[in-house]
Amino acid sequence: MTDIAPNLTNNALLAQLMEMGGPVMVVLLVIALFGLIAFVYLMLLGTLYAPRLNGTLKKIVIRWQQDPEAVSPAAMIERAGRWGRLNPLLHLVSNTMTALRARQDSGKIRETATRDAQQALEPFEAPLKVIEVIAALAPLLGLLGTVLGMMEAFSAMAAAEGRANASQLSGGIYEALATTAAGLVVAIPFAALAAWVEFRLRRIHQTINSTLVSIFSVAAEPQIAAEADTQHSTNHASRPRFAHATG
Repeated sequence: MTDIAPNLTNNALLAQLMEMGGPVMVVLLVIALFGLIAFVYLMLLGTLYAPRLNGTLKKIVIRWQQDPEAVSPAAMIERAGRWGRLNPLLHLVSNTMTALRARQDSGKIRETATRDAQQALEPFEAPLKVIEVIAALAPLLGLLGTVLGMMEAFSAMAAAEGRANASQLSGGIYEALATTAAGLVVAIPFAALAAWVEFRLRRIHQTINSTLVSIFSVAAEPQIAAEADTQHSTNHASRPRFAHATG
């Protein structure tokens, strides 16, 4: 008996939805459920694996700016703990610091950092795309239900040879209005959620960029100074030759 009751409830719900808006209403319900699952998955993914600049990592970046030799990337990973190691920005900062201290090619380091940053944000793109598609598709499905409902109303009018009463036309008009309203009810919140998630991803991307810029700026200072010394010595050595050539 307990298994039969939920089945009867589900069948009654589907029958009510079919009566309200036809098959389009069922499709809207299905895509709304898919969108809700995608949003919950996105929130769990953001809570566990979103790149974040917490207080500990911020202190490490400040210490790196003051004295790069005082920062140990390996010890930073060990002290982060199990929860902290889930932060992709921690590994991105650690790998960049390790490569800079090993004096690897700066161009390759930047390419690697850019690729790792993109990979850290890739898991969020698929659920966001699902939410965006649902927000764009729901009004179109509502419009489709509207067209089908009006077709049903005019079909009833044609069958009655122009003598259809209000009760015969109300079914199709009700279906048309119900699907339009359902499409907007589904589309509006998902459009707002998509805009909010996209804004959050842009903020995360800006945080990653600013953190990497802070790390690269420390490594660039000695390089700029060395290039300036080399250019100064080259100009100093070239002045006698220039003077001799003009003299």
